[in-house]
Amino acid sequence: MARIVVDDSENLEKAIKRFKRMVEKEGIIREWKKREYYEKPSTIQNRKNKTIQRKLMKKSRKSKDSKGSY
Repeated sequence: MARIVVDDSENLEKAIKRFKRMVEKEGIIREWKKREYYEKPSTIQNRKNKTIQRKLMKKSRKSKDSKGSY
C-alpha cells in the first residue's frame, strides 16, 4: 500500500507527485486495471502463450539476422 507522510511545510503539488511516483513504482494502477474485469483462466493462458510465441519469434529473427550479417 502506497503511503506518504506530508510535512506542514511541504508543497501539496510535490507531495502529490511523490505519491504518484510511488503508486507507479509499486504497480498499483496496473494491477487494478488487470483485475477490473474477470478474465477466464483459458483467456489468461492464451495470452501468456501468445506472448511466449512472440518472444520466441523475435529471438529466432535476431539469431537469423546475426548469422547472415557476416
